[in-house]
Amino acid sequence: MGVSVIIPVRDGGAPFQRCLAALAAAAPPPLEVIVVDDGSRDDSPRWAAAAGARVLTTPRPGSGPAVARNLGARGAAGDVLFFCDADVEIRPETIGRLQAALAADPALAALFGSYDDAPGDPGFLSQYKNLLHHYVHQQAAEQAGTFWSGCGAIRRAVFLEHGGFPESYRFPSIEDIALGVALTAAGRRIRLDKGLQVKHLKRWTLAGLLHSDILARGVPWTRLILQTGRMPNDLNLRTASRLSVGLVYLALLALAAGAVWPPAWLAAGLAAALLAWLNRDVYAFFWRRRGPLFTVGAMGMHALYYGYNGLALALGLLLHLRDRARAA
Repeated sequence: MGVSVIIPVRDGGAPFQRCLAALAAAAPPPLEVIVVDDGSRDDSPRWAAAAGARVLTTPRPGSGPAVARNLGARGAAGDVLFFCDADVEIRPETIGRLQAALAADPALAALFGSYDDAPGDPGFLSQYKNLLHHYVHQQAAEQAGTFWSGCGAIRRAVFLEHGGFPESYRFPSIEDIALGVALTAAGRRIRLDKGLQVKHLKRWTLAGLLHSDILARGVPWTRLILQTGRMPNDLNLRTASRLSVGLVYLALLALAAGAVWPPAWLAAGLAAALLAWLNRDVYAFFWRRRGPLFTVGAMGMHALYYGYNGLALALGLLLHLRDRARAA
């Protein structure tokens, strides 16, 4: 079973060099590594060629990762496509693990993994963001209704049959989620392999995190849910997460009301306590991995996370209603 690794890149920098080095150390090695350059201004194409990868180029700079991955898939020789981000470092056994999983279950169309619990960047935001991703994926159901292109494998025939990633997403967004939803709707099986873990090397900033979670993922994911009518009780869409969004806004409203009616502050405290109780397991995970000070900071970021998820939901709903009105 030949595995073609496909990596879209644009100015990959040092993380991309680590990504290539990790692939070179894979045992067994992939059949090929295809790097699709999307207008890099650094030496990413040269680094990829020096590492033995086949380098392709998108039709125009900034075409987006969906276009880049589809271009790589069409030129791939392997019967399995392994999509890997340019800021991800795989483990030596990664290729063999996904090969074994697909070989053992011919009805399995695709599988994906998660980030590990040792993020590559030491900054607080990078640690928080990646540890939260790890925790959410490790708690999710193994029979998945979505797909993840940061570390995900799919049979090439299935990928091409379903048209690949939707190229309407010009920027890094939910093109992988949309493909997973389409596969599931067609009766294809996708598995979340919790042991298939990779290291994320990205350095997160607050501006980048907010843009990614609200505009790149939250809003378009809301619109996709409303368009398809599919709201999975899994990953970060679990019932507890939805309740947490409501509790954050209830606490904010109660705090504001307390300025004119102080007893409302009691409701704010109760909402905050219930929020902490609903999320006690993830806070315990943060405590075990990074200690009390990190956990206190993570609790604040987590409250912000639920707050802007509510904003993304509202924006996505408004855009959905706008689209329906235009179509009427």
